[in-house]
Amino acid sequence: MSDFAFTELLPLGHDDTPYRLVSTDGVSVVDTPLGPFLQVAPDALTLITEEAMRDIAHFLRPGHLQQLRHILDDPEASDNDRFVALDLLKNANIAAGGVLPMCQDTGTAIVKAKKGQFVFTGGNDEMAIARGVQNTYLTSNLRYSQMAPLTMYDEKNTGTNLPAEIKISAIEGEAYKFLFMAKGGGSANKSYLFQETKALLNEKTLLPWLFEKMKTLGTAACPPYHLAVVIGGTSAEIAVETAKLASARYLDTLPTAGSILGNGFRDVELEAKVLALSQQTGIGAQFGGKYYCHDVRVIRLPRHGAT
Repeated sequence: MSDFAFTELLPLGHDDTPYRLVSTDGVSVVDTPLGPFLQVAPDALTLITEEAMRDIAHFLRPGHLQQLRHILDDPEASDNDRFVALDLLKNANIAAGGVLPMCQDTGTAIVKAKKGQFVFTGGNDEMAIARGVQNTYLTSNLRYSQMAPLTMYDEKNTGTNLPAEIKISAIEGEAYKFLFMAKGGGSANKSYLFQETKALLNEKTLLPWLFEKMKTLGTAACPPYHLAVVIGGTSAEIAVETAKLASARYLDTLPTAGSILGNGFRDVELEAKVLALSQQTGIGAQFGGKYYCHDVRVIRLPRHGAT
C-alpha cells in the first residue's frame, strides 16, 4: 500500500489582497473547553455583505484602473480602443460618487465563503448574507435582475435581486473568508463548456481552437475582457466553477506547475500566448483594435482519463 499524499485541487499561495476594516462590531473571540472560537454575529455577516455589494457596484480595483490607463498610453492602441478606455475611466469616476452604479446591469449576487472550524455564528449564515444583498439593492440605485419562475413558462421579477448564489465551504482554522461577485448577464452568458478529446491537448491544435472560440465571444459582454480558460476538470461543474474563480483573479496564486498529486495550476506561458492571440482578433475594445482582453488566466486541472 502506497503512502497517503494529499493536495487541495486548487492550492492557493499567500493572499496579498489589500483589505479595509468595515467594523469590529459583532466579532469577538470566546473561550470554550475546545479552545478559543471566533464568534461572528449574523448582523456582522449582513453588514459585510452590504458593504461588499455596494463597493462592487461603485468601485474598481486600482489594478483594473491602471489597465485602462495603459490603453491610453499604448501607441499601438487604436483610436477606438482609447475612446472606450477613456469613457470607462470617466464612468468609473462617476460611479465612485456612490450614486450611480458602474453598469446598469448590477448582476446576480454571488458569494463564495470558507468558514473555519473554529468559527461560531449561531444562526443561518446564508440567510444573514442574503439579507445583506437585499438591503444594498433596496437602498441603492441598483437594478433587480432575478426572475422567479411562477410556472414553467411564467416569470416575475423578485424585486429584491434575490435569490443570491451563496456557497459556504468548511475549512480548518479560525478565519471566515469571503469572495463577493456581482455577475452581470452579459458576461455570464458568455460562459461556455466544451467537451473535447485528448487530441486537442497539444499547442499546435489548442491555440488555433482557442482563437476561434475566443472570437465567438463577440462584444456583448463589453470588452476589454478578463478572459479565463480552464482545461480539464474532474467534472463539468468543477471546470465551470474554476473559470468563474479565475476570472475574478481569485486563483492567481496557484502553483505555476503541476505535480503527480494532481493539483491544478496556472499556465502563465500559455496565458501570454492567448493574450497575444486576443490582440489579433481585430475586435479590440468593442469597436476594433487591439484590446479585446485586459488579461488572460489559463488554469489546467486534472481530469478523468475518459473525459
